[in-house]
This record gives sequence, structure tokens and C-alpha cells, in this order.
Amino acid sequence: MKIALIPAVYFLLSFTCISCQEKNTAPSAVLIKGMDLKRGDVISCGPDDQQLGTLSFEITCKQDVTRNFLLALKLLHSFEYDEAEKVFAGIIDKNPECAMAYWGVAMSNFHPLWAPPTEVELKKGAKAIEIANSIKEKSGKEKAYIATIASYYANYEKTDHRSRCLNFEKAMEQLHAHYPDDKEASVFYALALNAAADPTDKTFAK
Repeated sequence: MKIALIPAVYFLLSFTCISCQEKNTAPSAVLIKGMDLKRGDVISCGPDDQQLGTLSFEITCKQDVTRNFLLALKLLHSFEYDEAEKVFAGIIDKNPECAMAYWGVAMSNFHPLWAPPTEVELKKGAKAIEIANSIKEKSGKEKAYIATIASYYANYEKTDHRSRCLNFEKAMEQLHAHYPDDKEASVFYALALNAAADPTDKTFAK
């Protein structure tokens, strides 16, 4: 009887080890360091309370980084890309398995209404997406947000900026349609329409 139990016990132990490995989704310190994230105090030209408005966004991350995530999101809406990246970097330091923090880094290096990202920024954004995708613990909505900005960075070496903006617009349209009550999806979809608009189009369709 004891001999017969050995294979079963071995199987259970193996399954437990595999399960533990699957849950260990935190990226390595080497990967994080390789992104060369902007860090430091957030610089604001406004008052100390910043008055950046209010918003809500649920994330699958530790509770103590939620407030900073909302701040970083507000900075994104204010086109404070460098400052937003600093806050997202701080979140990654505290909670390296927070997938949406890497989404934030990718968003911080995409300047839809300004000049196209530099080669360094494109590489950083693509690396952030790669890490975000490697993290298993994330909601369906978080996966959708990450996939949306990933559509901009995909094949950036061979695709021009405008084509990538159009890809982002189409992806945001789908996300917005899937989550019509998500105000952030509406905001980023509006931004995507603006980014992909043809400046010579006098119908102003977008």
C-alpha cells in the first residue's frame, strides 16, 4: 500500500511546484533595469495639490500602489509623459508584478499629439509591453488595454508612425466598444482619433 502511494504523492508534489512557478510572475530585476525608466520626484508647475481632477480605474495590483496609479493616469491625461513615467516606475519598484504599470510606461513613451517617439522610446515601450504580457495575473480589461497599446509598438522597426497610430485607433475603437461605460476607454479612444486624423482632411471627420 505504501509503495502504491509514492507515485501519487510525487505527482501531487510536482503539481504543487508547477503551480507555484506559474504564480511567480514578477519580472526579474535585470529586465526592469534594462528599460532604463525615468525616475525621481514628480515636477509639477501647478499647485501642491496638483488639481488634476478625479477618476477611477481598477487594477490587479497591490492596494498601496492604487493611488499612485491614478496619479500617473492623470499625468498621462495632462500630457506630462516624463512625470507619468516616473510614477509608473515607482509602482514597478513597489509592485513589479503590476502589469498595468508597464502599460503605463508604454503609454508614457507614445506621444500621439507630439513628435513620434524616438528609437530609445520605441524600444522602451516595446520592452514594457513584453514584460506586461509575461505577467499572468491581470484582468480581461487589463489584457485589452495592454493589447491596445501593443498594437502601436508592434513591428515598429518596419512600420511608420502614422500606420501605427491608425493601428492604435482601431484597437482603441474595439476596446471602447467592448467597455462602453469605461470613461478612460472613451478618453483614450478620443485621443486615438485625434492622433490618427489626417491633417489635410477638411471634413474633420475625426
